[in-house]
Amino acid sequence: MSDPTAARVSLRTAAILTVFTVTFTTLMAATYQATKPAIEASAEEGRMKLVGEVLPTHLYDNALLTDYVEVSPRAGLGLDAQDDPARVFRARKAGAPAALVFEAVAPDGYSGKIRLLVAIGADNHVIGVRVVSHRETPGLGDYIEPKKDRNKASPWIRQFDAAGFGKVAAAEWKVKKDGGRFDSRAGATISARAVTGAVRRALQFAADNRDRLYGLPAKSSLSPEGEKT
Repeated sequence: MSDPTAARVSLRTAAILTVFTVTFTTLMAATYQATKPAIEASAEEGRMKLVGEVLPTHLYDNALLTDYVEVSPRAGLGLDAQDDPARVFRARKAGAPAALVFEAVAPDGYSGKIRLLVAIGADNHVIGVRVVSHRETPGLGDYIEPKKDRNKASPWIRQFDAAGFGKVAAAEWKVKKDGGRFDSRAGATISARAVTGAVRRALQFAADNRDRLYGLPAKSSLSPEGEKT
């Protein structure tokens, strides 16, 4: 025969736990909803700050962060199967194509992947390049990031500005040590080689897919069908 007192205690405990769980879940949901706009605004501000480093705001007048196409992982932008789709933001001026801003990857950095933003103008020249994240050796390979480059007057990453296949042939998009046109720093050639290759691939991707990228609806995906890489 069961103990009625024990049964009542168990029911009371279960009820208390249920109330606590419902209350805690409600509070968490309310907190998330209250802070979500601020979190999203902060994230958007961060993205716009990064984009602003590669693409001056006077070059476009559209809502850049909502006018993008997603590119699935493929070699054209240095992505592999483990990567999320990359976004290509489409800058327009008075409705006309102005530039494309690519999320690109250099998969062959010294210490792993180097993630980049690359802005390429409508005439297929580089407007700006910035490293978003990397794990290159501090004090040696991290000069690819302007704020860590000791040469503040002329950061290494700026040598890509205004370059394109019209000025530098595709075969010359290598560091000078490999017979190309771009500088590297002694003891850290691998980092420079990886970034240079990633920028070249982004340029080629833009040249091969520009019309398709601009022709797709916002927030859609670029299918690999018929794509040149």
